[in-house]
Amino acid sequence: MTSEQARLTAVITTVEQEAQDEAKALAGEGRTARAIRRLRKSSSLNLHTGSVALDLLVEGGTLPTTHRQALDALREADAALVGELTGVLRQERRDADIQAVKLLRERTGIDLAGGYHLVRELSAQLGR
Repeated sequence: MTSEQARLTAVITTVEQEAQDEAKALAGEGRTARAIRRLRKSSSLNLHTGSVALDLLVEGGTLPTTHRQALDALREADAALVGELTGVLRQERRDADIQAVKLLRERTGIDLAGGYHLVRELSAQLGR
């Protein structure tokens, strides 16, 4: 996974606000490893993306707490990908959702559950 891909995965993975706040506090105390563990415990971030997510938080950024926020972050970061996902979902295929999740995972490295929830959110917004 490239650094750019890890950053994208971090900004589209939902993390509870309480975990974000605790991780920032731990990082402020110099307890980086524990901060990353805290983020990973309440999300599907792996070690590398957890580290990237912590860096984003320390820099003053935020991570999404809902799937809607995650989809908005994806739109901002990669509108072309959201367009491709929309095209796949508008196809009259039974497996359109599966194909959209596969595409999202290939491009971002997001885990299966996170990809599923983002695609479901996009589907809902498209009225499917």
